[in-house]
Amino acid sequence: MSIVLFDSISRKSLLPLTFTKAIADLRIGIVTIKKRWEMMSGQNSYVFTENYLQQLYETISGNDNIWIDASIMADENLTEKILSLEEGTAIADGNGLIAGRINLNPDKFFPSQALHFFETIYDVKNIRRLRYPWQIFQWNDEMLRSDFSLVTKNKKSKPINDTNRCINPEDIFIEEGATVNCSIMNALSGPVYIGKNATIMEGSMIRGPFAVCEDSVIKMGAKMYGASTIGPNCIAGGEIKNVVMQANSNKAHDGYLGDSVIGEWCTFGAGSSNSNVKNNALPVKMWNYSSEELMEVDLKCGMVMGDYSRTAINTSINTGTVIGICCNVFGEGLLPVFISNFTWGSKGGPNYDFEKALRDIGSWKKMKHQALSNAEIAVLKYIYEQNKA
Repeated sequence: MSIVLFDSISRKSLLPLTFTKAIADLRIGIVTIKKRWEMMSGQNSYVFTENYLQQLYETISGNDNIWIDASIMADENLTEKILSLEEGTAIADGNGLIAGRINLNPDKFFPSQALHFFETIYDVKNIRRLRYPWQIFQWNDEMLRSDFSLVTKNKKSKPINDTNRCINPEDIFIEEGATVNCSIMNALSGPVYIGKNATIMEGSMIRGPFAVCEDSVIKMGAKMYGASTIGPNCIAGGEIKNVVMQANSNKAHDGYLGDSVIGEWCTFGAGSSNSNVKNNALPVKMWNYSSEELMEVDLKCGMVMGDYSRTAINTSINTGTVIGICCNVFGEGLLPVFISNFTWGSKGGPNYDFEKALRDIGSWKKMKHQALSNAEIAVLKYIYEQNKA
């Protein structure tokens, strides 16, 4: 028996983050949704998503599986209920299937008809689903705290050397291979997690809850506020507050980034900053792909940036901005609040030549000793053609 995390209707409302990956691969807290389910359940997991994305994932093995809506936020009680399900039974709420166990060929599973596959369905209340990109930074405080306990359970922190100044050190955890020197870490307001082989350069100031994941770098003099997550293989500098950087992205220089979600392989030019509060202090609205309209979010809302996008130096990013995938963003004054996929500049997409976009992405990946796979190229080609249609 294995777990299969399937993309539900929430996938469309989580765009642009889910253009290039399944919901299960989104990071919130310290780990991805997929990794959290695996850690909490002790089970292997597979991903079931849109046809054009499925090539990025391992083929689902076997027919006896527990199917879980990938947008569901795992916790111990829910995980226990799900693992105890018998074949043919499921749990659901008013929004549809939460999880169910069934012996079924994966090729015959359709998320839109999921409840029809089960003989017995139990009603469950108060289940949290991730539905919008901005919920990632809104919920990150809570998820960082719960993931800190999960990730550090039965493990011992590497000692904190005496070049650092620490407040509440018992809530600071440093993995093996990490380097932290001449920095300030304050865990009074939440835990601080330093991942394997991460580097915290001199003069960094970190306030929890905060996580920097494996192989990432915090630059000298950086100001890192909670509740922020710097995903694996990222570079972070300047001032960052309540931000989730998914993985492999760079904001290495001065400038402010707040109340935002940044995809993978994104880069901010030096001096780029975003606004996260309107000048009139009214609620911020943000573009939603599912409803194709602006939706009210909160008093504080910065930006959402899709994978493979980047900004020029000194870019001024408007409050509540959504930037699609594969954009090379530049322009005078505040940017538009919505920039579509494959945009060159700040409007008019898709006007970024596809072959040039691939070349540029390949160059950025090469800097981190990686390369675009054939499957990733096929996914980008599909999205590009859909945007042109």
